[in-house]
Amino acid sequence: MREIEVSVIKEAVAELCEEANLLLPPMMKEKIESCIPLEESPVCKEVLGDIVRNIDCAKELNVPICQDTGMAVIFLEIGQDVHFTGGSLYKAINEGVAKGYVEGKLRLSVVKDPLRRVNTGDNTPAIIHTSIVDGDKVKIMAAPKGFGSENMSRIKMFTPSATKEDIIAFVTETVNVAGSNPCPPIVVGVGIGGDFEQSAYLSKKALCRDLRERNSDPFYSELEEAMLTEINKTGIGSQGFGGTVTALYLNIEAAPTHIAGLPVAVNIGCHVTRHKERII
Repeated sequence: MREIEVSVIKEAVAELCEEANLLLPPMMKEKIESCIPLEESPVCKEVLGDIVRNIDCAKELNVPICQDTGMAVIFLEIGQDVHFTGGSLYKAINEGVAKGYVEGKLRLSVVKDPLRRVNTGDNTPAIIHTSIVDGDKVKIMAAPKGFGSENMSRIKMFTPSATKEDIIAFVTETVNVAGSNPCPPIVVGVGIGGDFEQSAYLSKKALCRDLRERNSDPFYSELEEAMLTEINKTGIGSQGFGGTVTALYLNIEAAPTHIAGLPVAVNIGCHVTRHKERII
């Protein structure tokens, strides 16, 4: 049994929240740069160039890449041989989020109640997803999520008679409905299967998968490519100015489901789809 002080988790979460908002994963910047020669619209070529320059400026000036520094989403993979000491794990995570956002001078965007709308003042509480895995390590991923893109996400409870084409059409329709609102070029996470809430969880997890990794199942990796192709035919383009690059990449995560159901969730991320992870 390995013991880990929750204070270690607190400090890691604080650092990850701040780093994720200041530094875009290098592969994201590279992906955006690689799309510039592929873009047929002169206006959108310029917009993509501006996005790259904004990423560079944020790094140089040590300021957030986007003014919406998001609601903190924390994914925890906890080894079953780990024992946390020194207090409450979830309290430590929220203290870490508060420290990262307040001391990092990141925008505080969380309200305590959805209808009474009073700001909590420290960007807590976080959305925390926990899974138990083999081993004695803890993997923490901080994925700040802005709501310009989050608000454009959708879910549909298909019947099992739905075809691949029906699902592709729903995902493409979701992007069309979103239009310029999620600040394209976007990233698309698709969750298929499970039940109502698991499909949404899968779509969020899909957003955080390394863009260089296709689904390990050839059936779904081909479906990822088919969906991406259809989305990039919409003509929405960067920031909605019209163009051939609307989405940078699309990831699918799937899970077993009930014989009577086929849930499909679409979680949209903007070109600032941020996540940072650490293993303790």
